Amino acid sequence: QVREWKNEGSKRYMCTGRPGWLTVSLRVGKYKKIHKNIMINLMDVLEVDSERQIVRVEPLVTMGQLTAHLNPMGWTLPVVPELDDLTVGGLIMGTGIESSSHIYGLFQHTCVAYELVLADGSLVRCSPTENSDLFYAVPWSCGTLGFLVAAEIKMIPAKKYVKIHYEPVRGLQKICQKFTEESKKKENSFVEGLVYSLDEAVIMTGVLTDEAEQSKINRIGNYYKPWFFKHVEKYLKDDRTGIEYIPSRQYYHRHTRSIFWELQDIIPFGNNPVFRYLFGWMVPPKISLLKLTQGEAIRKLYEQHHVVQDMLVPMKSLEKSIQTFHVDLNVYPLWLCPFILPNNPGMVHPKGDEAELYVDIGAYGEPKRKQFEARASMRQMEKFVRSVHGFQMLYADCYMTREEFWDMFDGSLYHKLREQMNCKDAFPEVYDKICKAARH
Repeated sequence: QVREWKNEGSKRYMCTGRPGWLTVSLRVGKYKKIHKNIMINLMDVLEVDSERQIVRVEPLVTMGQLTAHLNPMGWTLPVVPELDDLTVGGLIMGTGIESSSHIYGLFQHTCVAYELVLADGSLVRCSPTENSDLFYAVPWSCGTLGFLVAAEIKMIPAKKYVKIHYEPVRGLQKICQKFTEESKKKENSFVEGLVYSLDEAVIMTGVLTDEAEQSKINRIGNYYKPWFFKHVEKYLKDDRTGIEYIPSRQYYHRHTRSIFWELQDIIPFGNNPVFRYLFGWMVPPKISLLKLTQGEAIRKLYEQHHVVQDMLVPMKSLEKSIQTFHVDLNVYPLWLCPFILPNNPGMVHPKGDEAELYVDIGAYGEPKRKQFEARASMRQMEKFVRSVHGFQMLYADCYMTREEFWDMFDGSLYHKLREQMNCKDAFPEVYDKICKAARH
């Protein structure tokens, strides 16, 4: 298809032909309508190599599909981003994170090779040792350097359960202190925080295990179970710590049934026990279905009165960041997920020469701030994130100017490669693909 596009005179930019409503991002890209759509129907797990501990997959393989495939074989991924429908391609070209990222980094840091079809129609493999510039430039590039057709990802041995410890913490300073402490401990397989108000949170730490106390097993993935964030909140309300054993695949997808806490705005009675027992098997509705059936008016309403944002900030700025989120948005719960950010080349790396501990702060829901105005409030947030050398996840609405965008991200390698590989006539620049300012 790419060669055909070349023969036709490369008149328009190319993009993948996957319809916009199918993506997990709430943004509906306008570019699909005007660019040349290249159909990439590659959705298979190609190879599980136990010796090298590598799984080779095509870009449309989803997290749900991959854990279902690997777990029975005794394997799992070091980082399994949360929602079932997230695809490998999206997690590499965009980004992905999970509560094990304080050990392994972002999803891209668990990948050891990519195979891409470039603008000239050639197929290239890149890794840290071959075509390494391209390997480091691909993550966060949103499909603007080439089409991903396969990826090799590290695997680790799977265990049956996650032994999880819930601890309610009060007081913002204490929350940040406790969360930072736990994130630095490598013996924690998982670290996660749910912040329910400016000074109340539950910090969760988990370890993988094959043994479990039968009386403390909680199969939270079952359709009639309370939504996970509501279950966690009980520890805060009762002011008690607790230990549970959750089957690992159910742990990995623990926020899937309630789409974190987005579903409470769509189905307010969704966590009611009667609803759960009778209709719980029907949720969650696929995000793609919600997008497909959502009219333009509702979409605009969502944009103005609803926030779905993930900001990645250095751990040392956590307290300041939560305060800023509180003032600018006032959305709760907030999701806290720690990750180590290695000093690799590419768009996203820490300010210094060393790997640095960062935290993803996720705000999903309806801002309770009185004067919330999507553009102004978000621009203020983005400015703060730039000031602490943080990053905004690119699946969300981004209101920065081109200068501000390239101030947040390091574009040196990216632009060099776009020049070298003649991408400029083939793909839009990443900014033009994702930023609102570029599309209006």
